Amino acid sequence: MMSVLTATEVMELIPNRYPIFFIDYVDELIPGEHVVATKNVTINEEFFQGHFPGNPTMPGVLILESLAQAGSIPLLKLDKFKGQTAYLGGMNKVKFRKKVVPGDVLKLHVDIIKLKDYAGIGKAVAYVDGKKVCEAELTFIIGR
Repeated sequence: MMSVLTATEVMELIPNRYPIFFIDYVDELIPGEHVVATKNVTINEEFFQGHFPGNPTMPGVLILESLAQAGSIPLLKLDKFKGQTAYLGGMNKVKFRKKVVPGDVLKLHVDIIKLKDYAGIGKAVAYVDGKKVCEAELTFIIGR
């Protein structure tokens, strides 16, 4: 399957860079509505050095950050938000269901369920092998 956006194309939209850029490619995209993005989790990630030695586990906050980065993409693909930044304004109903470890492929699904002026709410779910590992409701604020 061909990617809709490469990592380089995503970097043209969002300001994140290594070591806190977590989108390898975008699988599906409907501007203003929906995104599915992929993050390949490898043992080379910096955070595994300390989280946790001998038991590498992706920090939950970084799974949420991955979802937030993915969720900003359909918003920033809208003409009215071109060249702006989507900031994370809030997180609600956060649940972690399974550990994410090296070798996992995170599929980041975000549906924009509300969009008003310069704020949006996304229903975000991360999957590994079709199993839900994390879910949250994310609020985005669009600004400069």
